[in-house]
Parts: sequence; C-alpha cells; structure tokens
Amino acid sequence: MTTDPNAPPLNPVPPVVWLLLLPVVTVEAVLWAGAQGYVGGPMAAGWRLEAIRSAAFAPQVLDWMIATGRWMPEHLARFVLYPFVHHGFTHVLFVAVFLLALGKFVGEVFAGWAVAAVFFGSAIGGALGYWAILDDPRPLVGGFPGVYGLIGAFTFILWTRLGATGGNRWRAFVLIGFLMAVQLAFGLIGGLGPDWVAELAGFAAGFLLSFLVSPGGWHRALERVRLR
Repeated sequence: MTTDPNAPPLNPVPPVVWLLLLPVVTVEAVLWAGAQGYVGGPMAAGWRLEAIRSAAFAPQVLDWMIATGRWMPEHLARFVLYPFVHHGFTHVLFVAVFLLALGKFVGEVFAGWAVAAVFFGSAIGGALGYWAILDDPRPLVGGFPGVYGLIGAFTFILWTRLGATGGNRWRAFVLIGFLMAVQLAFGLIGGLGPDWVAELAGFAAGFLLSFLVSPGGWHRALERVRLR
C-alpha cells in the first residue's frame, strides 16, 4: 500500500464553505465571550439578545413592510443576517458540523458561487416559508435553514446520479427523511418548535435552486424553455 506524502492530513474543504463558517463562528465567539464577562464589560451580557433583536427574521416586520410598502434595507438584510446569529454554543456546533460536511460534498460538484447561492437562497426561502405557513411571532435565527438547503443540494446530486444509473431516485431523499424523523422524535419528547418549518422550506429551496445553479443547470433550464 502506498500513500501520497504530499496529501493533506484533512480532506480539503472548498474556500466558500470556510467563508460561510467564519462569521458563524466569529459571531458566536464574540457573544459567548461577552456573556462570560471576558469582553465588553457588564453591558456585554445582553449582546446576544441585542443581536437577535437586530438580525433575526421577524415575521411581524415583514408584515409591516408589506402593509406600509416601506422596504427598509436594514430589515431586508435580516433575510441574510439571521443565519449567523444563534441561541448558543450547541446550536452553533451542529450548524458548523453540518455546514462543513455538506458544504464539502456539495462544493466538490457545485461552483463556489453556487454553494453560496444555495445557502443564502435557502435561508431566504426558509424565512419566507416560516412567515407564510406559520402565524408565529417568534423570531427566526440560526443557520439551519441554509444548511438544510445544502441537504437539498446534496439530495439533488444523489437524485441526478441515481437517475443516470437507473437507480431508484427516491433513495436520494433518505437523509432528509431520517433528519425529519429524528427531529419529530425529539419534538415529541421536548416539544417541537416552529423552526422545522423554516428548515423544511430551506431544504425545498435548496433542492429547487440546484436545478439552476448546478453545473450546466442554467443552460438545461433555458433549453427546456425553448423546447416549450
């Protein structure tokens, strides 16, 4: 058995994944340090609540913008800022693990810009699904809708490969089915929160976006439009 002496000790992760992970980790590190009293003085204990208040996607804010016709940039920015603010370390840890694993897999097939498009597009789609389906005033924070969008892209990749080899395409949906089952099981024990709606909407957005941003996807879409 031979080994490559120049091989990296860890499988390389596409740069775009690190760029997405960096603000997730940095924001949590600052908020955690403030809560522990290491930085910012006594006022830092409230930084997390202030970050949630400023960056979370708030359904009432979207209702207000629609009702008044005032599309304020600071509120529109919530659609892409809320994935970088979390409820705590455990929340961030799971987001980071999934982002690294799925981002690496999807990034080996998709271009860097396409990975970012899936993440942010799914975050936006997840927020809109949360707003449209639920009548819940609780703010939405965390990177899971974007991560579930990467699960959607992962599912798309498996779906296309199974189709190309004549396999059962429904097998591609095993991962999302397993995750939803696990979430339901935990929800039955501790109460199922509303975030699962945003996550499922993020998955759907990521899967659908993959038809456009996957290699050759845009050209395939144009060809189908021309054929019609």
